[in-house]
Amino acid sequence: MKTRVSTSLGPSTLSIETGAWARQADGAVVVQQGETVVLVTAVSDPNPSEFDFFPLTCDYRERTYAAGKIPGGFFKREGRPTEKEILSARLMDRPIRPLFPSGFKHELQIMAAVLSSDGEYDPDVLAVVGASAALRLSTIPFPDALGAVRVGLVEGKLIVNPTFRELAQSTIDLVVAGTRHGVMMLEAGLKEVPEQQLLEAIAFGYQQLKTLIAMQEELAQKAGKPKNTTLKIAKPAPELVERARQLAAAELARINEPKKKLQRREAIAALKQSVLERLTADGAITAEDAAAAFEEVDHQEARAFILGRQVRIDGRGLTDLREITCEVGVLPRTHGSALFTRGETQSLGVATLGTSDDEQMIEALEGETYKRFMLHYNFPPFSVNEVRPARGPGRREIGHGALAERALAPMVPSKDVFPYTIRLVSDILESNGSSSMASVCSGSMALMDAGVPVKAAVSGIAMGLVTEDSRHAILTDIAGLEDHVGDMDFKVAGTRLGTTALQLDVKLTRGLSLELISQIFAQSHSGRMLLLDKMAAAIERPRAQLSAYAPRITVIKINPEKIRDVIGPGGRVIRKIIEETGATIDIEDDGSVSVASNDAEKSQKALDIIRTLTEDVEVGKVYNAKVKRIMNFGAFCEILPGKEGLVHVSELADKYVNKVEDVVKVGDEFRVKVIEIDEQGRVNLSRKRAM
Repeated sequence: MKTRVSTSLGPSTLSIETGAWARQADGAVVVQQGETVVLVTAVSDPNPSEFDFFPLTCDYRERTYAAGKIPGGFFKREGRPTEKEILSARLMDRPIRPLFPSGFKHELQIMAAVLSSDGEYDPDVLAVVGASAALRLSTIPFPDALGAVRVGLVEGKLIVNPTFRELAQSTIDLVVAGTRHGVMMLEAGLKEVPEQQLLEAIAFGYQQLKTLIAMQEELAQKAGKPKNTTLKIAKPAPELVERARQLAAAELARINEPKKKLQRREAIAALKQSVLERLTADGAITAEDAAAAFEEVDHQEARAFILGRQVRIDGRGLTDLREITCEVGVLPRTHGSALFTRGETQSLGVATLGTSDDEQMIEALEGETYKRFMLHYNFPPFSVNEVRPARGPGRREIGHGALAERALAPMVPSKDVFPYTIRLVSDILESNGSSSMASVCSGSMALMDAGVPVKAAVSGIAMGLVTEDSRHAILTDIAGLEDHVGDMDFKVAGTRLGTTALQLDVKLTRGLSLELISQIFAQSHSGRMLLLDKMAAAIERPRAQLSAYAPRITVIKINPEKIRDVIGPGGRVIRKIIEETGATIDIEDDGSVSVASNDAEKSQKALDIIRTLTEDVEVGKVYNAKVKRIMNFGAFCEILPGKEGLVHVSELADKYVNKVEDVVKVGDEFRVKVIEIDEQGRVNLSRKRAM
């Protein structure tokens, strides 16, 4: 039976419906706002998997028919997920995953498909709401409904689930996801927003999403299925954990004293092997159960070390940053480069400048757009001393790159100020936590090294958290181990004036309170400022000159009606200019002409030709003329491409001329002066007055 609930969300209505679509899924809902419709399903395997982690897969796909389009390309069907689809899938995964009980090993797949798009509302937050609703309705154990909204700030007013048009004017693009207990996830792109204003936006969003939680609870009461209580939760027995603690605790206390990442990893591996041998010696305990017990003890002891001593496992205080070094211009032939090292995390940032031909075309449901600033993040296996196949970028790499790009994008100058396409690449050469924020720092310095006139430097820092009962420790600049055993990964980036990007993921089933988020912001601020100081010591402002290897782009304006003169029939004219000069030429509909070349002389030659093609004839100006044909009353001469004028016989010389051929012949070149343009546009020239 079809069941539907709805609520007002801003100026529009958001509804959730179940019972009519995808009825064989464990849970299925249709979420709609405006004319944007998303179908979300949840299916779980009743048999537990052999994985040693929670095998959750979230998929998000946008059907092109949703916007009345046929896919481009040869195959004419949707292919591999786009970057937008991957990021939206991650947006679903991140707040859902921590709500499942530890040890849940049943494979779970959540699929969201955008079936209709009105080009007004972004379907990604609807997919997050749908994922929660599908799980609440299903037999799958999912204790708390999750709400998610997008928040914008337009003309000083906070708005919920803004349209694409409103987002274009907004200084805040923030997604808040949470349960009735607290905030589970934050994702934001910001235009130098002060932290206090951002906190207000988070509080506003959290208040708004409570309505969506109430909707889901109402729907679950009307149409929900009884929860399956037979699904297994894989946890080591408490008595086995205690035996493992007795065998390992003393040695773990020694190992948890300050060490390098690889030193600690080797010591833990040796201790684990020893404990497992002793636990499984009589054959009553399996190696898998023994390993799970040891890892539980290792996890608990590391957290107890931090909370008990208020000191980090690498020896730092809670607010201390790791040692930082910054270098710029580290590569001789790139357009801009920087090496940022923070402890055992190292990012090589490289900036490349291109022309508008290098812009990336984005095909989306809301229409085609062009992207002139890109940041790509690479995480090779050697960065963590591992061996694995080198494939294309995974979801994590795409997510980290998108976060760093979002942090730097507000500082990139507009196209009319700096007419280049910009690609940044962050290659992670070494990793022990917070490599995405290292990419922000290296990328910011690489842009300045390339001479990009960025508005300000941007730094990024990752914050961690360890909580137990009423105690908690907020950690500045977390390392990999603290991310692994801790309860939070809070990444914030920005300039001295405000924040430009934010990402929060938690492992706590109850999420974070607004008060704790405020404390984290306050502690992160001083760390970000210290990073900016370190970066400024390496490069304080953008270089005045571009690299000698970067293309030089000059932009001139021509009359839009003259564009056809530059292009020529079938593009013959512009192709000839490119062949003669080797320059790259781009023409916009508004008459903006960009000429790019690594050779200044060739660039100038192309500009001169274009100016000549588009120049209007002026009375009183002197031109080089070439005789095209001769009449008995004078000579017709070309003074600009496609523009001719008449030199009357009386204006050919400063003496009497009997016949035109006595003075000039076809093909002769000489200087002439424009003496008149009559009402019919005919141009009269004088050779005599130009002598």
